[in-house]
Amino acid sequence: MAHERSRSRIIPPGSVLGILGGGQLGRMLAMAARSLGYRIHVFTPEPGSPAGQVADVECVAPYDDLVRVREFASRTDVVTFEFENVPSATSAAAAEVAPVRPDGRVLHITQHRLREKTFLREHGFPVTPFRAIHSEEDLRRAVVELGLPSVLKTAAFGYDGKGQQVLRALDDVGPAMAALQGAPAILEAMVDFTLELSVVGARAESGEFAAFPVFQNAHARHILDVTVVPADVPEAVQAEARDLAHRVLKSLDVVGLLTVELFLARDGRLLVNELAPRTHNSGHVTLDACVTSQFEQQVRAICGLPLGDTRLRSPAAMANLLGDEWVASQGKPRWEAALALPDVHLHLYGKSEPRPGRKMGHLTALAATPQEAARAAILARRLLASTETMAST
Repeated sequence: MAHERSRSRIIPPGSVLGILGGGQLGRMLAMAARSLGYRIHVFTPEPGSPAGQVADVECVAPYDDLVRVREFASRTDVVTFEFENVPSATSAAAAEVAPVRPDGRVLHITQHRLREKTFLREHGFPVTPFRAIHSEEDLRRAVVELGLPSVLKTAAFGYDGKGQQVLRALDDVGPAMAALQGAPAILEAMVDFTLELSVVGARAESGEFAAFPVFQNAHARHILDVTVVPADVPEAVQAEARDLAHRVLKSLDVVGLLTVELFLARDGRLLVNELAPRTHNSGHVTLDACVTSQFEQQVRAICGLPLGDTRLRSPAAMANLLGDEWVASQGKPRWEAALALPDVHLHLYGKSEPRPGRKMGHLTALAATPQEAARAAILARRLLASTETMAST
């Protein structure tokens, strides 16, 4: 495609890449950047973070210590973030002394559900009907307008289902408002959907765009459980999903990665559910399944390098590993049982304390079909906490 701007300045290997956030996304980003020859500085409030374990420098300070943030950014050549709950002021302070990609405007919009949904609606993207909620009166009016059931979500700092309540009756309004404790919120109409999909797209400063194959996602307890690729939808739907992602990234003027989470409604419409201005849990499968991983792609995009080939090497699936597997195995997962399966790959995040619901790692599996890959990934996960043997499965 034609470039929208002149060629961007290249930030070459050997430069310092700064990451705001120390979680597992930052860890895998740092590992990909290291393989390309970059040095890694991580800014995190928690020492010994998953990303900090593999970085050259781990700067430990609160996000609101803007003096330390500027000092951190001054020692980097480019700064990115690994999750969207980094305060906007932190990103703005870093941007005073180094390029931040994606820029603070993208972060500001996508870290707040009401700003995000309003941006999408105003730019013509299909979203479920919603209303802003600031009072119980707002909520009662919105429930009448949108109907029941509907979903009440805190406007800020929500992920993996946190801050969400399903309202099924008018009697739910009072308790739901009390649970918000005065926080601004958004009420969304319930979507009658058949599948949850996601598209991880990358956009360079030049306007170059590339999208990974469309991922099909299944959740459990509001946390992503299993992703398969390619998604079991017609090519026309996949093409529409990729086009939606391209238009969203262009509208936001993203330089870097952004994930578009989608509902495929029962009537065939695609609706944008959420945006994540970063790599995404569903994209972890790209580490083993695609020519270029989502993490290498983020490095390429923010550093002005050509975007990598996003082709799928093989149908594949990813199964999240939560702390539940450690609890079920009494702290001793049977790694040897899971890894005895052919074309199964293990990725752990360096977290020392497994807790139920905490993401500790993931398994990917490659196979002839997405369905076979999903069965292999789920079986491998089950074997971690089981006394089963390969012969009995």
